Amino acid sequence: MKLHKVLKIIAFALAIIGAIFALMIIAGDEKDALSMSGNMLYVAYVVLGLILVMVFLFVIKGLFAGNIKKTLMTVGAFLAIVFISYSISSGTDLDLTPFTDKGLDVTEATSKQVGAGLYTFYVLAFLAIASMAFSGVKKIFNK
Repeated sequence: MKLHKVLKIIAFALAIIGAIFALMIIAGDEKDALSMSGNMLYVAYVVLGLILVMVFLFVIKGLFAGNIKKTLMTVGAFLAIVFISYSISSGTDLDLTPFTDKGLDVTEATSKQVGAGLYTFYVLAFLAIASMAFSGVKKIFNK
């Protein structure tokens, strides 16, 4: 039996269980609805867990089936961008007293991590836009 068929059967079974719980919530009274909605959340957690496991397995399978050197170079470039972004963000360019006076746990380290995330986003967004523009220009000139 192929993996695709097994996944379809699992998805169908989970859909039936979810539909049964949804009908029980609709048909029951308010007390039953609260307890059944808790059961529905458990089904959602199980589905989420299965999805994460399947994604992880398919990523690992695709990683070893494809060009692993190219994949590792891409991951290395991404980690280099994150490291450079973290190293250039200061974390001290923000006055943290309004946040700490309100009882929020905002430190310089938190500010530095947020700054690194923003720099990473900016660089990756620029690279994505530049690659799309380059691809469009290349396609125009190759015709």
